[in-house]
Amino acid sequence: MKAYTIERTDTTITLGFKDANPTLITPMIKTLNDDENVIVVRYIDEHPELSVALLYVEVRKGKPEDAVKKASKTVSAYFAAVKE
Repeated sequence: MKAYTIERTDTTITLGFKDANPTLITPMIKTLNDDENVIVVRYIDEHPELSVALLYVEVRKGKPEDAVKKASKTVSAYFAAVKE
């Protein structure tokens, strides 16, 4: 899965995902929704073969990419702690 920035403003960021993996995106959405600084999280996945999946994040203050990085670290730590 490859993530890249499609659009960014002072309080919003829209990320695109090539070969999106819901196993990683779903906990990211939950973690972002649990963040009190995040106002809106939207995941748009129209058709996997015709368009890229999009993740839209809007924050109250600070940089929106910081909220995404924080959520990524939280999800990464969770999966790192899972033992087989």
